[in-house]
Amino acid sequence: MNKTVSEAVAEDRPGWLAAMRVYTDRRVVAILFLGFSSGMPLLLTFSTLSIWLAEEGISKTAIGLFALVGMPYSLKFIWAPFIDQLRLPLLTRWLGRRRGWAILTQVALMIGIIGLGSNDPANGAWAMAAWAIVVTFASASQDVVIDAYRVEILEERQFGAGAAMIVAGYRLGMLASGAGALYLAEEVSWFWVYTAMAGLMLVGMLTILLNPEPAQSRADTPGPKERTDPIQWLRRAVVEPFAEFLRRGGWQPALLILLFVVFYKFGDSLAGIMANPFYVEIGFSKAEIASVSKIFGLGATLAGGFLGGLFVVRRGIMQSLLFCGFLQMFSNLMFAVQALVGHDIAMLAVTIAVENVAGGMGTAAFVAYLASLCNLAYTATQYALLSSLMALARTALSAPGGAVAESTSWVAFFLITTIAALPGLALLWLLIRRGIVPRSEADAGAP
Repeated sequence: MNKTVSEAVAEDRPGWLAAMRVYTDRRVVAILFLGFSSGMPLLLTFSTLSIWLAEEGISKTAIGLFALVGMPYSLKFIWAPFIDQLRLPLLTRWLGRRRGWAILTQVALMIGIIGLGSNDPANGAWAMAAWAIVVTFASASQDVVIDAYRVEILEERQFGAGAAMIVAGYRLGMLASGAGALYLAEEVSWFWVYTAMAGLMLVGMLTILLNPEPAQSRADTPGPKERTDPIQWLRRAVVEPFAEFLRRGGWQPALLILLFVVFYKFGDSLAGIMANPFYVEIGFSKAEIASVSKIFGLGATLAGGFLGGLFVVRRGIMQSLLFCGFLQMFSNLMFAVQALVGHDIAMLAVTIAVENVAGGMGTAAFVAYLASLCNLAYTATQYALLSSLMALARTALSAPGGAVAESTSWVAFFLITTIAALPGLALLWLLIRRGIVPRSEADAGAP
């Protein structure tokens, strides 16, 4: 009788050659380079910075606390509506609203990255933390702009290709600031490493300057009432997107969903925050970490993302989340095995392969779930809220990881991270049990 969503989509799907041509569109190619600009700053305040701090003898507790500088990624939904609506006096007139904000955030990133690299961790930890916050705030703001730009510049039929390009570019940016920075650090000081990374922000700036302002952004001007009534403006831009999410199914299902978003990748993030200090402590060099964890790990993550996407198509979002969640949980045990084995490149390759494939699969299913939660009328703001909560596990909740690692053995620490995955899985089970599933799966009769 009625067709499922998957069957309806399959009938409208173009042939392989026609589908591949979408990747040659200039706008879609531009998204690849903007993805690079978006992904590049992350590791400069996360794993790459943690290696620099570990080399300088900074305690594991302090390294763990440095994860707090990533809080802007968790809080960007607060100022996302203002970036979405406010106009910059000079840049907006010259470049347009989206491109003006993009250039501003990218210039701020260049300044912040150079400022971060100019500090000495041993003598200026507080100054370094302040510069790291500048970088993460500018980076989170750039993400808000790029997300809006991507949605507005592409046609609806290009959204899938745009999503693939933004993820691929993001991973390439992380490769540059991860493996690329570590290789460069073997030859020059950390200051010149961070200066070179700041120079890579020119990729995003040139992409913005060489591409047009979205037509929707040019035409979207505030009405006379909103220009004179700030309360009305705040209500429409800030309050309504969040109110709609809470009204949709009642506050209890909304609370369960938000808690699940926070905790689904908690165990994965808790292990990740201390992974690089773990590698350094058991004797791996920067080149070994770059080759196995970053380059080989990138391939494993992309493979995991591809497998996760296939699993979502075959089994649906909720079953994929459950299966991939268990994979993520048990993949943390590989770190415990690595701790027992010690410095062994072959074992490190196995550990990274298992952990990154599982993490990539979980991320693919999770991103599909987040997209399914958004009302198309408020996609940008609601997605900013959900992605901010997702980042919370990587920042505030993972910050005590260094203190836990310092007070226990590495084997015990990674066993604890495995147990930390259980709350997310329990919340997922509760969502499935109560039938709080994406609308497409509910319509198709999913359990």
